[in-house]
Amino acid sequence: MFDIGFSEIVVIAVVALVVIGPEKLPKTARTLGVLFGRLQRYVSDVKADISREMELDELRKLQQEMKSAASDIRQSVETAAHNIESGARDVEAQLNATGTDTPTVLPEIPSPVATVATVATVGAEPARQAALPGFEKI
Repeated sequence: MFDIGFSEIVVIAVVALVVIGPEKLPKTARTLGVLFGRLQRYVSDVKADISREMELDELRKLQQEMKSAASDIRQSVETAAHNIESGARDVEAQLNATGTDTPTVLPEIPSPVATVATVATVGAEPARQAALPGFEKI
């Protein structure tokens, strides 16, 4: 803190011994020690208070950031929910509109067994020859 050397401390002690006297010097030294201790505790308390205030200020900023992030997320979720709801209403309206029209007839789908049987009987021999080049007819 202060740049005081040993020789300077000796000079201060000699001056204090001459000015205060040998009888009052121990009591004065104790009083100065107590006052210096109080001063150190006061300074450390002020430092701790400042540190707490800085941390509290940082926590307030963090809380504000979290609140704004939460409100942004809430707003985006509400927007997405609104979009989904309006899309569902549109689909429902379209379904209701087509439900009142004449019913559509679905085309007849051929049976898979009949399709395989047709493919197997028509042109089976050329398909086998194409699949196995280099082999003669068996």
